[in-house]
Amino acid sequence: MTERSAKLNILKFVKIVSFSLLLVILAFFVAATVRTLTFDVNAGLQLAHWEKTNNIASDINQHQREELLSNFRDAIRIPTVSTTETQLNTTALREFDGLLRKAFPTVFSSHLVQHEVVANYSHLFWVPGSDLALVPYMLLAHIDVVPAEERDGWEAPPFSAKEIDGFIYGRGTIDNKQSVMGILQALEYLLIRGYSPRRGFFIGLGHDEEVSGFQGAMNIVRVLKKKGVQLAFVLDEGLAVLDGVISGLQGPAALIGISEKGLATVKLSVSKAPGHSSMPPSESSIEGINESKKIFFLSLSFSQFRLPLKFVMSNMWLFSPLLGRVMERRPDTNAFVRTTTAITMFNSGVKVNILPSQAEAYVNLRIHSAQSLQEVLELIQSTVGDERVKMELVDGFDPLPVSSYDETSFGFQIIKKTVLDQFPQVTVAPGICIGNTDSRHYTDLAKDIYRFAPTWFRPGDAQRFHGINERISKKNYEELVVFYFNLIQNCDIKDLPSPHSAGHEL
Repeated sequence: MTERSAKLNILKFVKIVSFSLLLVILAFFVAATVRTLTFDVNAGLQLAHWEKTNNIASDINQHQREELLSNFRDAIRIPTVSTTETQLNTTALREFDGLLRKAFPTVFSSHLVQHEVVANYSHLFWVPGSDLALVPYMLLAHIDVVPAEERDGWEAPPFSAKEIDGFIYGRGTIDNKQSVMGILQALEYLLIRGYSPRRGFFIGLGHDEEVSGFQGAMNIVRVLKKKGVQLAFVLDEGLAVLDGVISGLQGPAALIGISEKGLATVKLSVSKAPGHSSMPPSESSIEGINESKKIFFLSLSFSQFRLPLKFVMSNMWLFSPLLGRVMERRPDTNAFVRTTTAITMFNSGVKVNILPSQAEAYVNLRIHSAQSLQEVLELIQSTVGDERVKMELVDGFDPLPVSSYDETSFGFQIIKKTVLDQFPQVTVAPGICIGNTDSRHYTDLAKDIYRFAPTWFRPGDAQRFHGINERISKKNYEELVVFYFNLIQNCDIKDLPSPHSAGHEL
């Protein structure tokens, strides 16, 4: 009787546990389903009551359309190439200075605009606001471009600004003369129409971003520090509007960079006694070099994914470990969710029949915001696990701090509002900028630094960045001018509205 009673109690306990587990699973499923149906990254402040402003309409007539495209083509035709920190095309940079003054006469003659040349070739503009209580912001772009040769396979000469099927081809069309010219063209049109800002702002145009910005951006920062400037936010190049690039996403996504990856260039070297190739040892110096892979994850959530991906992306609290593994295996999302490793140089050997006495490899790492430079170096050392392999840090720095992007974040919300007003079909979300920009030098001036321009990237366009056949559509360049035209005016808003709803955290 006792044994039977014990078995019944055990069975009863199992039933209770099973039923409780079923209820928990059901509760999780209901919560995830509700979140999926209500999740919308574009909601929140977009439904709130924004401060009323008398913005000037961004109407562009045919004459202005021809003018802005002509100015842009002229900018692309000037080969402002940066090859190394000491090898800049200074003749082209001086020519570009003349182009800016010719293309934007109102900007350079207006009593509202203060301008100075910094470090011979960079430009700093200050447009004071009428309300001195409002903290100013800053727009950044860079004049220089990476080298380009037509023989590499360009469909049009890289400094010709030739039009093919509605696209302007040329080095700098998406990195980053579209922002240089777009910002100043927008300001030119605003000034012509009598605009006077309420919130002051700076414009910084660096001339050596492609070789780290040590002369341009860093000297602009020094000038601003001497003036005691602090900024509400900074907006630089970085991420873009991705259309058809992210698998499973319905419609385009505008990713606003809230951080940048760090950088490390590491040299690994091994030395051994040389010998003849006919009598090799069990392990040569070349075989002592190993590549390591460091994986870290940051989730980006979108509300516009198709099912079942929408269910997954709306419930990162549950699926983030799984999604991280999936995203790191896809070429189009891999770099966004992990520290990437690439062996870029390998040197060894002097003759085909002589075993090399030394082998060295240079490894380039782009460090995810979830890691630090020191962590990555320690991981390399532990992964290699061979005291014969010497590790040397050639160059490196930590990832940039993560800027705010919640509903109290002025810069992020103003950029988001400007994007959605112009492109209501777009999903806006924060992202990690996988490359580095001049904005990394501005961390002492602003807590919030964002990296975005509404340049549209479709499948295959990412390869044009620093590659061949770099291009932008005429329509998209005009959209950039309109974006900056509206953004400058939207920044005159004094305070963000109270949130319509708390919404979901990303």
